[in-house]
Amino acid sequence: MAAAVVLTPASPALRPSFRGPRDGRVRLSSRRPRYSSGSCRAMAQTFQGGPAASYAREMERLSAKESLLLAFKDAGGFEALVSGKTTEMQRIDVNERIVGLERLNPTPRPTTSPFLEGRWNFEWFGDSSPGAFAARLLFERSPTTVAHFMGLDVSIKDGYTKISSNLKFLNTIQSKFLLTTQLSVEGPVRMKEEYVEGLIEIPKISEETLPEQLKSLLGQTAGALQQLPSPIRDAVSEGLKLPLSGTFQRLFMISYLDEEILIIRDAAGAPDVLTRLEGPQPNPSDGAADAVISEYES
Repeated sequence: MAAAVVLTPASPALRPSFRGPRDGRVRLSSRRPRYSSGSCRAMAQTFQGGPAASYAREMERLSAKESLLLAFKDAGGFEALVSGKTTEMQRIDVNERIVGLERLNPTPRPTTSPFLEGRWNFEWFGDSSPGAFAARLLFERSPTTVAHFMGLDVSIKDGYTKISSNLKFLNTIQSKFLLTTQLSVEGPVRMKEEYVEGLIEIPKISEETLPEQLKSLLGQTAGALQQLPSPIRDAVSEGLKLPLSGTFQRLFMISYLDEEILIIRDAAGAPDVLTRLEGPQPNPSDGAADAVISEYES
């Protein structure tokens, strides 16, 4: 004989209540199910920001980084940017991808992050950037037919930056301009940068690629320099120093920072994008969040 099912009137929460075998009936009880507060919180975390959501966001961030680097390549690279050969379409495409990566910034307080220190390579810069100043100082004064721009990098350490711009002439003579700036922290994402000093190094000549008829002239010049008084010889060997304190300063904000890419924007919103060459890459999980530049306290 089939068991009879008795339905009780509608209630806020119904669940089956099994009786013993004496009457063989199954009834629905009006008692509410009980859940512990811990299980509710765990369910909320699973749906709102659990491991799956974190993994998806990380994959989106990595994809945005790769897309940005490809956009730099499509725009002709750093030399095309310095020489003004990038088109308006290429610029807007790069800027669109920069914005897409910035919204995925994993570092909420980049100005005091240990990721900030190290050696970085300029991939993109705005017109008011110190990197643009250093690059154009060499590039715009050198004929492109005989000069090859070798790149622009910056070293950040102990509250100072050293920007290095390199140019090579006729594949033989290498010239370098160094720009030193001082950084101070203005907030979690904002910093101030002040020019300190410029240095034009004495050109270095590669003897391996130097024509034979010029090697003797090079030897005579080096001998003549050795005959100069020591103070003059030291000053010449160190290069030409340009005192720049008080000449220029700017405010900028760090809109993105991780172990590989740094993006900053000046007061006008123009972005500088740098990729890491070398330097400390601390593990965020080890609790190493000590301030690199400790002037700012929130």
